Amino acid sequence: MFAWSKRGLVFDPARHGVGGWMRHSALTPTPYQLDARTIRVYAGFRDLEGVSRIGYVDVRTDDPTKILRVSAEPVLSLGRGGCFDDNGMILGDIVPGPGGLHMFYVGFQRVARAKFLAFSGLAVSDDGGEQFRRVQETPILDRAPGRSTIAAIHSAMYENGRWRLWYAVGDDWEDIGGQPYPRYHIRYAETADLNAIPRQDQVCLLPRGSEYRIGRPRVYRLDGRYFMLFTRGNLNGEYFPGMASSEDGIHWQRCDEALGLALSDSGWDSRTLCYPALIPRDERLLMFYNGNDMGRDGFGVAEGGVHVHA
Repeated sequence: MFAWSKRGLVFDPARHGVGGWMRHSALTPTPYQLDARTIRVYAGFRDLEGVSRIGYVDVRTDDPTKILRVSAEPVLSLGRGGCFDDNGMILGDIVPGPGGLHMFYVGFQRVARAKFLAFSGLAVSDDGGEQFRRVQETPILDRAPGRSTIAAIHSAMYENGRWRLWYAVGDDWEDIGGQPYPRYHIRYAETADLNAIPRQDQVCLLPRGSEYRIGRPRVYRLDGRYFMLFTRGNLNGEYFPGMASSEDGIHWQRCDEALGLALSDSGWDSRTLCYPALIPRDERLLMFYNGNDMGRDGFGVAEGGVHVHA
């Protein structure tokens, strides 16, 4: 269904980063149309200890390989010690809503007897996305039965006064070569109040075959249907995008082969593809995504030929 032309690596932290908090990686790149000329790509940038803070890279709408600006400081930094986001965060989604631009993010915390905990926070900007303030220091999507270690919102839509949320939930770990890796799948809930997200939700997608995790759901509208991009990992160490379609955004059919994005023969995205996110540009689509080692080398962009409404 999709055919992509890769435009290459856009942001390389070794060449374009500002140092300090932005030493390497640009995790889960999430594009937002800042103005007619500018696409702002929010991402999580890691310091030398591997702890990520959220910043942005502005690129040209007419040529997304051209960088206009890189944030000198994080737009959202680490949470207070002991809080759920005191050891870094990655992007979930950026959505206009009542009161400003809403940033859904995933905060990480290190604990003694698990690799990490990851729960969803919310921050809001009233200055157009230059700085964000936390709505609260606790998660808006926290622990519940079936999501004791991970509850990570990665897609949100505000429709008719209600929030529709798609997220990954985790409750267990997979041992691969003596190392623990998180097991998770994708669920859905909706609410009129982000302070009261119901615990009752619905399963969207579960791992299949040799997969043990499927997450980072990104949901879009196309001609009255919903399409979801996600990233899936299997026991062989592969980590690749997949796709599903739905009539209602709740019940999904996988169609991974239709995504049409392949590994490059060499370079930054020759071993792994992950965390794709779309934004329309005229009658085409741009896909921002990470490559090898979950985005250590930064993020790139591909251009496709189908128009999607987010």
